[in-house]
Amino acid sequence: MDILMDTEIPKNGIFRIETHRSGPFTFQIGVDLEKIDPLLNRVKDAHSRFSSVPILPDVATQLEKEVVVSSVFGTNTIEGGTLTEEETAGVINGISEVKEEKERRVINIKYAYEKAESFADECVKSGKGITILMQETMMTDLHAIITDGLKHPHNEPGKYRDNQKGQLTKVGDAEHGGVYTPPKCRDDIEILIKHFLQWVNSEPVCKLPPLLRAPLVHFYFERIHPFWDGNGRVGRVLEAIVLKCAGFKYAPFALSRYYLEHIDEYFTVFNLARKNEEQKDPYPNTVFIEFFLEGMLSVLNSLHDKVNGILAFMLYENILNTFLQQKKINIRQFTIINNLLPRGIEHDLSYIQTQPWYSGLYSKLTPKTKSRDLKNLEKNKLITITKNKKVRLMVP
Repeated sequence: MDILMDTEIPKNGIFRIETHRSGPFTFQIGVDLEKIDPLLNRVKDAHSRFSSVPILPDVATQLEKEVVVSSVFGTNTIEGGTLTEEETAGVINGISEVKEEKERRVINIKYAYEKAESFADECVKSGKGITILMQETMMTDLHAIITDGLKHPHNEPGKYRDNQKGQLTKVGDAEHGGVYTPPKCRDDIEILIKHFLQWVNSEPVCKLPPLLRAPLVHFYFERIHPFWDGNGRVGRVLEAIVLKCAGFKYAPFALSRYYLEHIDEYFTVFNLARKNEEQKDPYPNTVFIEFFLEGMLSVLNSLHDKVNGILAFMLYENILNTFLQQKKINIRQFTIINNLLPRGIEHDLSYIQTQPWYSGLYSKLTPKTKSRDLKNLEKNKLITITKNKKVRLMVP
């Protein structure tokens, strides 16, 4: 097989490879740039608006924690993880011990994110972020971290598949656009990974906006599907690395939660793009890029709202502390709000009144004192009590 050099990749970015046993494989940009331009500009505008918001260190820390938990839960659940989001948070925050494989899956993804963050930080500092060159060790190192200690009959952390006779690897299902059979033998996988890197690091692809290059990295890595297990988790981190190296914060990892929430479409667009190529569509990957951009737009807007929400809670807490210092509220009233605030904005009054911490506040006091405390919180516009006996915290 002739090995093409970087200079032989056409300016249109279409790069066709012949494998030993898996037939031809084509890497291409394959995106209708005119069609996606309005959506691309909306994403850029959303990113610009989100980036312009001054995020205080405390807000940044809280946002980062929430994004990591949500993202790890998303990417893990897509691949069959069984922990709830609350349980996932417990593992990530060190509250729960890593005893079983279900916890190991979560902590491995956390470590992979830390590896990706470290690499992206170095790229940004070096000034090479937007033109970051993908490396084979990124894939194998991430895979070794993500699948470390996980049981699988064939998978070896950091090692490519080598399907033997009768060993089939199938991706997808009929409900999501069909079943795809990726390259089988290690020789073909090694050839494709080599040329994938050559293609994704070529001038035509590097010149693309990161918002196009990142999902193409994700898409073609998944098409090769080089490992026995963990391909989806690795592919989503690779996509995030390209975006983070280009200066995108929070959103790259947060996309995994969007993919989970739109999991049917996520699987379907992979197959639609593949089938579009088979049908000689000149822009087969447009459908996948559109889905990615819609996800980025949704995530950026959600992050913007989340920051505003965190700031509103911080302002509410400051008002609460000030009112206590000024003796506009007493310690009981302060304690009520402090117990409710972490649990949300709206609460059933009857439920509050059954809680041990609430009963303890009034164990030696009269019902009139209870009523007076709630009325004072209403008077100071810290809460409102609705007609159906809901206590709503008046967070700005």
